[in-house]
Formats: sequence, C-alpha cells, structure tokens
Amino acid sequence: MIERTGRAGLPSVDRVLQAAAAPIARYGRDMTLDAVRAALAARRGAGDGASVADIVAAAEAVLANLARPSQRRVFNLTGTVLHTNLGRAPLPEEAVEAAVEAMRAPTTLEYDLDHGKRGERDDHIAPWLTRLTGAEAALAINNNAGALVLALNALAAGRETIVSRGELIEIGGAFRLPDIMARAGTRLREVGTTNRTHLRDFAAAIGPDTGLILKVHTSNYEIQGFTAAAPTPRLAELAREHSIPLVEDLGSGTLVDLARWGLPHEPTVTEALQAGADLVTFSGDKLLGGPQAGLIVGRADLIAILARNPLKRALRLDKIRLAALEAVLRLYADPDRLAARLPALRLLARPRDEIAALAHRLLPAMERALAGLATVELVETRSQIGSGALPVSLLPSAGLALAPIGRAGAAVELLARRLRGLPVPVIARIEGGRVVLDLRCLEDEGEFIAQLDRLAA
Repeated sequence: MIERTGRAGLPSVDRVLQAAAAPIARYGRDMTLDAVRAALAARRGAGDGASVADIVAAAEAVLANLARPSQRRVFNLTGTVLHTNLGRAPLPEEAVEAAVEAMRAPTTLEYDLDHGKRGERDDHIAPWLTRLTGAEAALAINNNAGALVLALNALAAGRETIVSRGELIEIGGAFRLPDIMARAGTRLREVGTTNRTHLRDFAAAIGPDTGLILKVHTSNYEIQGFTAAAPTPRLAELAREHSIPLVEDLGSGTLVDLARWGLPHEPTVTEALQAGADLVTFSGDKLLGGPQAGLIVGRADLIAILARNPLKRALRLDKIRLAALEAVLRLYADPDRLAARLPALRLLARPRDEIAALAHRLLPAMERALAGLATVELVETRSQIGSGALPVSLLPSAGLALAPIGRAGAAVELLARRLRGLPVPVIARIEGGRVVLDLRCLEDEGEFIAQLDRLAA
C-alpha cells in the first residue's frame, strides 16, 4: 500500500526531499526543492493525489528539462548551407581542437614569450591573413558589422562617407547600412540612383568634409537590367587623388576563387585589394568557413589607426575564437586539400549525384518510419549558399519530400514538429504542402537513420 499524506492525498515537501537523494546529488538541493514544490502545486491545483515517488519522478522530469542545453546540435536539411539561424559555417576538427585547447588553460593570448612582456592578440591571425591576401596588415574583431563600424568610426567620425545609393543594403534582422553609419558617427552622403551610379557622382560629392569612400558588395541581392556601377580601380584612383581612403565591404568574403570547385565566382579579398581598395572588411563564419569574426585587411597605416580606436577593444575577439580562426586560416595554406578539410566548402561543393545516392539509400527507412503518417518521394531540389552569399546562385541537390496523408495544412506543420522533436532535431523546410528534406548537409547518415523509429511514437 502506498502511503499518502497531506491535503488532497499529497505528501509533504520534507517527505519528498528525503526520497529525492538522486536528483539532489545531480542538480543540487535548491533546484530540487523548487521542482518538488512546483510538482506539488500542479497536483494540488488539479485536485489530484500523488505518492512520494510520483512527485520525485515529476520533479526529476522538470529538472532534466531545465538542465538540457538550450543550444543543441541539429541536422540542417533546409537546403541553406550557411544558415544564419543554425550557426552558419560548421567548423573543421582542427578548429574545434584548437578552441578546446585554448579553453583548458592560460594561453599566450597577449603575451610575447620571446621578450617576456605583453603582446598583441591580433598577432595570432594577422600573419596568416596578410600571407593569404597580400595585404600589408590585418586585424580581427567580433563580426563584419563591427568591422565596418570600427572602420567608419576610426576614419570618418564627424565627417561624410560617400556610398552609392544602390549599395545601401539591409541585412538580416532589419540591420541597415545607414543605421550602422549613424552609430559609427559618420554622415551618409549617398550618390547616384538605385540602379545606376557613375564615377562622376562620387567625384562631385567629394569635399572638405569627406572622410572616406565606401563600396559595399551587394551580397544578399542582385540588381539586373539597366545598371551601372563605378568599378573599384577607378574609385581607388579617385580616392588617391583626394587622399581619402577607399573601404570595400565584401560582406561574406572569400579567400579563394570558388570556381575552382565548380561553384559560382565570388569576389575574393585579394581581388578587392589588387583592384585598389585600401581596406577590405569581410566575415569569418560565412564563405571563409570559420568562427564568427569580422576581418579587416589592407594598408598598414590605416590598420594601425583602427587598432588604436577604443572600439577595437570593445569589439575584440576572445582567445577561443582566435584559436579556431587561426586553425581555419592555416588550412588555406594548402588549397589542394581545402575542400576535403573545410566542412563549409565540402558541403557547398558536394556533387549532386552523391546527394541523390544518399536520398535513394534513405528512402526505405523513411517510408518505414512514416508508414501510415506520410508518403515519401525522391525529389530534385536546389540548395543555396546562405548568409547573403551569391543569393541568385542555386546549387543542384536532391532530397526527400514528405506529404502527410490527408495533406491538411495542420498535418504538414505537425510532421515538421515531429522532425524537430527527435533527439537530434531535424530542421527541414515546408514547400508546396510538403516537408522537404534537402540532403546536401547530411553527412552522419547512420545517426540520422537510427532515430527515425521515434517519428511514429
């Protein structure tokens, strides 16, 4: 017979805690006490009785949910390789190992071993960036938006920055270039029109208040048709004539010509510098395939000005990301093996036939798991690079389309929710009344199949 005590057949808090040695040992007494009180309150509110074991079990379930990391690994089957909401570029093992090593102990983050005095944290990545791009100097901060803020504030605060009207971009989260410029303390001087801006427009705008000329790579959209843009070499000549810097924001940015792996060409950092840009800003966690970072390369005298700006300290990288970034940059020194070692590039360059073969292998397992719930069909899909890179360039891919039996809209949402509820959540996309799994980014085939039997639960 199970003993029940208290109002509505509920045990006392003290009695439950006496039986809760296991959760107390794992989660601590304070958290366990809160969970026990919550479990008792829930039963009391419902007018239900419960045993001590019932309350302990309910509290353990609450505690397990609280202790589960909020940031979890997922299978990215959206078809967007560099998915901003899913963390963008997956890191190579070399970067993971370097980050872990940096976390374990004190490091030479800002310590010069040769001279026994304070060093500079950018020295860990600047030699690699200058080697790989041909720049005179380099530094790294938190992200590319921060890199642009730093450049604008250091070189044009209180003065004008000239930008083509067709390059006043908005990136994710309604983050607009004019707002960034205002926060950086520079005044926007827009020239030209949305679709056509000429060199003479820039020349006419230059005056005593001009701080710099900014050229922005429109990486997340493309204007076609009756268009014109001032080329970087001509802008560089104009900037030099007036002794003002030309800064080019490449956005995603890449250190290599992607055409080498059959991908569309994206302007490289080296190309921007060779065309005459004095500074180039770009991201670390997009096409570069590394951790989140904003990278700035170019003239040594301008980099030195940026390094002395107080914002540099506010936006600087920690030792963990610097270690991961250095490891990624080292991989670029061996371009012949880059696609095999850099996950982002490997996934982007993955052949369509390889992905289609994976879809054929997965089809029977998916059909068994969804028997009676949905039909499964092989489909041709088109992946996208993501994070604003080459937005109109889609990559041939393959996948599986899941159509809930009955095809009701709520059934599609429910199926997508079932996939997200798996031990390793599966993030797909809903398209045309079906849940589509683009398999370009699926590499752990065994683990994916092993959890499919839970779909019918």
